[in-house]
Amino acid sequence: MHFGKTYAQLLLDLPPELRDNAIQYRQLKKLINQVVRELTALGLSPQVLHELLDDHDSSENDKGKQRAEPSPIPEGEGDPCVPRVVYEFNHTSGKIEPRLRLRVGASLPHLAPTLYRLRSSVSGNIHTDDEPTIEDAEEADSGAGPSMNVLHDMRRSSTDASTSSAVEEISTADHVSPDSVEDEEIIIPLPSDEAFFALLFTALQSLSTHLESLKADFAHSLRDLARSISDTARPVSSTNPKFTPHSSAEHPGVLHVSAAKNASDLYTWRSIFQLYVEAEIFESQGERNRGERDIQKAEERLKLFADQIAKQGLADPSKLKLTQSREALQRFLELNAVILNVKKLQYANAEALRKILKKHAKRTALPLDNHADGGHGALMRQNQAVIIDLLQSSPSANSLAHLLVQSMTETLLPIIPHLEDYSCLICTDVAFKPIRLACGHLFCVRCLVKMQKRGKGQCPMCRANVVLQADRSNVDWALINFIEDWFPVEARKKLRANEKEAAEEQLEELGLTPEDVRCVVM
Repeated sequence: MHFGKTYAQLLLDLPPELRDNAIQYRQLKKLINQVVRELTALGLSPQVLHELLDDHDSSENDKGKQRAEPSPIPEGEGDPCVPRVVYEFNHTSGKIEPRLRLRVGASLPHLAPTLYRLRSSVSGNIHTDDEPTIEDAEEADSGAGPSMNVLHDMRRSSTDASTSSAVEEISTADHVSPDSVEDEEIIIPLPSDEAFFALLFTALQSLSTHLESLKADFAHSLRDLARSISDTARPVSSTNPKFTPHSSAEHPGVLHVSAAKNASDLYTWRSIFQLYVEAEIFESQGERNRGERDIQKAEERLKLFADQIAKQGLADPSKLKLTQSREALQRFLELNAVILNVKKLQYANAEALRKILKKHAKRTALPLDNHADGGHGALMRQNQAVIIDLLQSSPSANSLAHLLVQSMTETLLPIIPHLEDYSCLICTDVAFKPIRLACGHLFCVRCLVKMQKRGKGQCPMCRANVVLQADRSNVDWALINFIEDWFPVEARKKLRANEKEAAEEQLEELGLTPEDVRCVVM
């Protein structure tokens, strides 16, 4: 399938507001055809340009001369009997103005009629370093038509001149002044080529403006979604008036966790965000394939994430009890779809830009690639840098999708605390009744009691001798209240596990086992 059809199919998958800001690939192809017709009418067919530009490259490569900053047309290099042509961009005006610069040495007076024919064919558009009068151009050759292959005549005439040793064999008109051909340099503007780059530049500017607006709208929607999730995923202290925070005046050994239910959708949202982090929809965090995912994998993972939500019933009213939560989940999925569409648009535009510039270079023989060698290759690399600076000076040049993913993770995920951030580093369970050692590291009380009983005084993290000095003054009461507020289920489970383990240790100290004291009905 041709890229034009593939590109159109990619755009059909996008919403209209994104589709309307894509690069107009077909229109650009038509402008390339106009460029070819324009050059051919001047005698600058792609075949002739290929030969002239290739000859220029070959002469420079054979001499092995490379310049750090090559001039538009190197002085004194190459065969003086061969005209030199350079494709360049006049970017002093802040826009792309492509043109051809043609130079013929003073040793080629026999080319004067041909130069005048070239001037007359583009008399309304060209600029020269030594502009002749209209009368001189008419006197040169009034019968020449613009369809003549001018540069081919120049190359053939220069070849004949180089093999001739007699001055009288050079055919010139009596009315041609030798001064008129001294170091002739003609600048040929390319209107259709300028229209090509203008359309491309305008399309990218429009895309840049739209993406800036989309980014602002996305940020606004993200803030609204964050407020909605914050209102529906509240901790126990916001929904249960009986919640009472603990203080250092209490004894840590008699703490208990309230069994009151949380009326918010805190745990459902935590499960949704946990699935989202594990899905790694748009970016992989693995060591082997770290970075942004391609469109196909991102689309597959987004669908898998939605399927997991449905499979676990997280979108059901029994899990998301509040209507506001269900609406927020729908908006959350829609924002992820926006990110996916932005990735599709950026991929489509990047491919269209690459393909159309490649087609431009191939069809017109006006090189934009950076694979050439020598001075001409350096000039083309310079031209390409000018194009890149002008065409890609927009947010679309960078990955806007990456910025949107980053803003989503930084805005939404911190709303709900994650259990991993408050886990004991030894047992990896929630650090309820947390003990903060003098070194600053945090562990649950049961793990530290075991270490003290075994006489291990070094911190498991930094090896500081602070474990045996820990006592009730090291209890982090603020963190106790925070964990009980945001992780009530895990805190109750941890408290029961601690009480059970402490009772078993007491029995073992008495020489008993749990089986020895269990109730037996006779």
